[in-house]
Amino acid sequence: MVEDGNFTWPKPFWEQPIWRWDAMFQAGVRAHYRAAQLVTPGMIALGRGLIVNISFWAAQKHLGNVAYGVSKAATDKMTADMAHELRPYGITAISLYPGLVRTEKVMEAAQYLDLSNSESPEFIGRAVSALAIDGDVIRHSGKVLVAAAVASDYGFQDIDGKSPRPLTLANV
Repeated sequence: MVEDGNFTWPKPFWEQPIWRWDAMFQAGVRAHYRAAQLVTPGMIALGRGLIVNISFWAAQKHLGNVAYGVSKAATDKMTADMAHELRPYGITAISLYPGLVRTEKVMEAAQYLDLSNSESPEFIGRAVSALAIDGDVIRHSGKVLVAAAVASDYGFQDIDGKSPRPLTLANV
């Protein structure tokens, strides 16, 4: 988000460094795709499984920059297509949207951000855990779920005891 001391995240696409595009697709879309390729044969053998791809509202609304939005849209489409192919094998694939997660990079840019409804990195892990033990998780396959809404549905909180508000397309 910050390059040479400047907050470059919201700059227009023609002013973005090309490495940002490459990083979004390498560390995001390609990493999700490759991880799913590697684990799917074992899940097929078991007749069940859960693939969770982390995405965000930028797939549906301009947030931040073009590279970020396109990579999140690609993740959601990939997840929907994976779900279609995996359903006959009893395997669930979902996109999971966190809120604003207090990662190292987010905290580096904290002065530019409103962290009042932010989430710990562990919070989305709790969402994945709740989904993983749900015996009927396949009902969510192909869907986009919001971590804070999953928390509300499954009854868990963040590590600090807070319950972040689920973001929506209107309020993100």
